[in-house]
Amino acid sequence: MFPLCVAVIPWGILCGSLAIQVGLSPWQAQAMSLFVFAGAAQLAGMQLIGLGSPAMPVLSSTFVISSRHLLYSAVFQSYVKDLPLFKRIVFAFFLTDEMFALTNVFIAKHKRFCYAYAVASGIAFYVMWNLATLVGIVAGNNIENLQAYGLEFAIAATFIALVVPAIKDKSVLMSVLASGVSVLVLELLAFEYALIASTFIGMFAGYYFAIKSVARKSASRKMSPKYAAKQEQNDE
Repeated sequence: MFPLCVAVIPWGILCGSLAIQVGLSPWQAQAMSLFVFAGAAQLAGMQLIGLGSPAMPVLSSTFVISSRHLLYSAVFQSYVKDLPLFKRIVFAFFLTDEMFALTNVFIAKHKRFCYAYAVASGIAFYVMWNLATLVGIVAGNNIENLQAYGLEFAIAATFIALVVPAIKDKSVLMSVLASGVSVLVLELLAFEYALIASTFIGMFAGYYFAIKSVARKSASRKMSPKYAAKQEQNDE
């Protein structure tokens, strides 16, 4: 948990400094991290605010970027559906990419879902994000052109750290490759909803190869043990 918390520090600093540079007051900048807590959506929204965009493009862009949380919530729906409404609201507020990844690692390791662990990890990132935002606000008032230090790479580094450990079989690998290639192609084609489209392309690719893997393993049970073992190794 701690390495990922550290990884969001440059990201949070960039968010705080950018908020100041686009004209938000220190209180507004900090309030955005306190009440919105949206990471990449915050950065995109503030960039649009800085360009003088009207409210609708800002809202639509942040919605599109945050739409991946619909997938995250669907994954956890069976675990939290019977919890009280307040607990579900708390869980939803703290649900981030990092919390999603850590909670899934916990489930894979312990074969169970732990609400306390999930929320605790979310709170840890929330605290670190807001502290980093505060540093960025102070830096934005005192250091010019903070973006020149390459802090935005923290965004890519964080997602790489989340995705790579999850690649454990062919279906996950193909999902990552399909979504990665498709988002690059769609961005080059200037497709407005490249992020959403590539997400679904990756999902379908992962689902297709997962189904193929299950079918092969099912068929291998009817084969000789030696050939079946070889087929299962090829699927991994």
